[in-house]
Amino acid sequence: MTTASSRRTATTSERKIPSMCQHQPACPTADSTDREAAHLVAHHPEQGWSLLCNGVLCFEDTGELLPDGRIIAPHRPLDADHVVTAA
Repeated sequence: MTTASSRRTATTSERKIPSMCQHQPACPTADSTDREAAHLVAHHPEQGWSLLCNGVLCFEDTGELLPDGRIIAPHRPLDADHVVTAA
């Protein structure tokens, strides 16, 4: 006989993804501002993406997909032709 307490399972809306980083010192986490400094795990330029060891997917347009599903909008540097300098 099963009871209500034996059928309960812990649920969470946040997935815990284990780190793929085995480097010492460890690479920046996906939440760090320098997350793009992590080592490459997979690189597919023909498809326009790379996977870093912290679980971040980097796209060639400079957008990113974090392991928890958050999206980082593309953040291309300004084009040098459009930069106005003071004379």
